[in-house]
Amino acid sequence: MKKNLFLLFAFYIATFSAQGKKFYEGGEVFLKNDIEKVTLTFANELPLIKVGINGKTYQFLFDTGAPTVISSAVYEELNLKKKHKSSVRDSQKNKQQQIFTELPEMTVDQMVFKNIGAVVVDLQGPEFGCLKIDGILGANQMSKLFWRINYSENMLEATKDLNKFPTKDYETVFTFTSRSQKTPILSAEILGKKMNMTFDTGFTGAIKISENNFDHQNAKVKSVETYGANSVGAFGTGKPQSSYYFKADDVMFAGQKFNNEIVMTGNSNLLGNEFLKNFTFIIDWENNKIYIHRIKTVPVKLESYGFAYRFIDNKAKVVLVFREKNIPLEIDDEILSINDTSFENLNKELSCQYLLQRVEKSTDFIDVKVKRGDQILNFKVAKKEYLN
Repeated sequence: MKKNLFLLFAFYIATFSAQGKKFYEGGEVFLKNDIEKVTLTFANELPLIKVGINGKTYQFLFDTGAPTVISSAVYEELNLKKKHKSSVRDSQKNKQQQIFTELPEMTVDQMVFKNIGAVVVDLQGPEFGCLKIDGILGANQMSKLFWRINYSENMLEATKDLNKFPTKDYETVFTFTSRSQKTPILSAEILGKKMNMTFDTGFTGAIKISENNFDHQNAKVKSVETYGANSVGAFGTGKPQSSYYFKADDVMFAGQKFNNEIVMTGNSNLLGNEFLKNFTFIIDWENNKIYIHRIKTVPVKLESYGFAYRFIDNKAKVVLVFREKNIPLEIDDEILSINDTSFENLNKELSCQYLLQRVEKSTDFIDVKVKRGDQILNFKVAKKEYLN
């Protein structure tokens, strides 16, 4: 787990609608081949796919933690009709009223989805906009097929026959439950605390638990405290708050044990891509099982310069700091430069470039120039490993 100055993306969406069950179960999918290979790009810890609608290609997130979504721009471009409106909550517990619509058809490589229920969400915020995400292929449509995923090889495959994906070499099986939008929910136990955890391919981190599942004062593990916003959800960040990272000797998912995992606290219980990328996994909604096979073992460690930033109105603003005496930066500092790269006078294109490429990611020391009120301050900051 090498976070440096990265914020985590957690695009989990939960919907609340009396019409939900029927809405999500609607639609059909047609396959040309027994196994369809889908063009997948695993970038910035997120699985992205190409989707065709009315002869135009869009980029969608492959996200088990959300229902199918289209952007407000696509909704208006296609002149779709509103079916109803209902409350939607993101991973930061932000709620908004959103339009629900029906998309007549979309293609994913050679698969054709018809009459798809979708939530309309404004995807023009800094993170979604920079990632150029036009929508989400969500759990309600995924659940019509069996899926095999391997991020390391950019492999995404789908079939209507589970026998096409032999599972005998998959040493671990998670059982799950799912609600109307079909997002998989696993039972979990961490530091003796039982909880339900969302299996979320829209979460860039590894393991996240809600703050009420971790008592930092009485926990018998070493932890490091941060303050600010550690994740970005579909509707932005949540309110600044204290959160913690800690290493758990034993973590249980659906009764299966994993050792020495770094866990963070926040607003939701999520199992995400930084954990999942070490496995090939098959999602089976028919039998409510996820089969996983480990393909690599990477020692987990938490490295950081002690702060995180995001771009707000084309300015780099510090939004999270580690609660340690030797961290000189503060929440709301405006970063003017890191090393020789200036963050002043940015436009949207440059803000996106620096958001995604991160000029500081390949070095152990950085020179940071910030504006704090009327002061211009210069700091030299070293990368540090925590919880070692």
